[in-house]
Amino acid sequence: MAFIADKQTLDDLNIFGKHRSGGIYHLFNKTHTNGGARLLEEMFTYPLSDAEKINRRSRIIQYFLQKQASFPFANEAFDAIEHYLSNTDERSRLVEGDDTLQRRVRNYMGADTEYELLHKGVVAAIDIFNTLRDFLHQLQAQKAPPAYQAEVQGMETLLQNEQLTWMYEEKGNKKLPYAKTAKYDQVLRFAAREKIRKLLSYLYHMDVYLSIAQVAKDRGFAFTQAEAAGGHTLHIEGMYHPLLPKAVANTLEVDQHSHVIFLTGANMAGKSTFMKTLGITIFLAHMGFPVPAARMTFSVQSGLYTTINLSDNLHMGYSHFYAEVLRLKKVAEQVNRTENIVVIFDELFRGTNVKDAYDATVAITAAFAEKHHCTFVISTHIIEAGEVLKKQFDNINFVYFPTVMNGHIPGYTYQLTSGITNDRHGMMIINNERIIEIIKSRQQRLKTV
Repeated sequence: MAFIADKQTLDDLNIFGKHRSGGIYHLFNKTHTNGGARLLEEMFTYPLSDAEKINRRSRIIQYFLQKQASFPFANEAFDAIEHYLSNTDERSRLVEGDDTLQRRVRNYMGADTEYELLHKGVVAAIDIFNTLRDFLHQLQAQKAPPAYQAEVQGMETLLQNEQLTWMYEEKGNKKLPYAKTAKYDQVLRFAAREKIRKLLSYLYHMDVYLSIAQVAKDRGFAFTQAEAAGGHTLHIEGMYHPLLPKAVANTLEVDQHSHVIFLTGANMAGKSTFMKTLGITIFLAHMGFPVPAARMTFSVQSGLYTTINLSDNLHMGYSHFYAEVLRLKKVAEQVNRTENIVVIFDELFRGTNVKDAYDATVAITAAFAEKHHCTFVISTHIIEAGEVLKKQFDNINFVYFPTVMNGHIPGYTYQLTSGITNDRHGMMIINNERIIEIIKSRQQRLKTV
């Protein structure tokens, strides 16, 4: 079963970014090949929900980080061979006996473009084949950790395949005679086509591993340890938002006795950023990728649902409140169907009046507290709801982001603190910005006109 994360969640966490740029995917995309970029996007689209697979991928990336290796292949070689292999037209087969005077003249004049593309593909395959053999030798890949041994053995098997070993003899050749090109084309494009495709798949995976290893090195990201599902544990030390400069780090501990996080704090204190950071970290951890934290261990979850930047739906005629209700209904149905779901809600019921928001926040949080097989993170401005819940449940972890006053100017530590805030600085901020004075001065000018 794959890890579940719907479009709202991907948008909330900026996984792919607006217009497919500027998101978490692009932070990690240091790949050199189009095939590697496609594979990386697939990994982001389908995170893992199996501890063994998560840890295996993590150990492979750590292996390449330890090796401090760079992707050794010429990028243009992959474009050439992909274009070459995509031509499956039998009519384009080269025949050794067709090396006629007319063909030689066309080739001399640079007019035989079809042959040149086929020749370029053959040369690219030879170059990639030999570069891979040298690179595996450089890595001492036979000593790779068990997590990567299956891929190493797969590549070694292809490198030793009797259909392909002739490529060693052509190492470094950039210009092949027509007869050899025709002979090799028969093998590469037809007889051993799937073997070449398989080899490319190994290389695209290698491209991704090296790319992620480089990101981990450059940004100091930590590798996680995944544990079997059902443990309901989450321990993250020094977690910070990967896209924010000088982001403040926080630590969070969740277990089956504190599986509901009730978060309060003033506007701008850091609640939304923390919830996005937590969602991104959990998401990356389930990919087996390094995370923006100092340390992380976690029980594998089945999915992640966030509601942080929910908008109304004018096309459907939905108000913001009704959009919240429909979102909550969808999540509730998923929680009832599936265990081990992480749910993150930022400011529940902001689209309705304070009384209804208070009643609904208490009722929904209480219902979540009874669902011990899932983890819930809820933020709110309605601190009175927290006081009521605190008396009723002992499995809710109450935390807040404090505000530090410097006279009439609020400041923020962005450090998660145990308890429930009593900060109410909305009017102070409005007064600091002189909003009322601006309105009144406008009214006064109108009276004097």
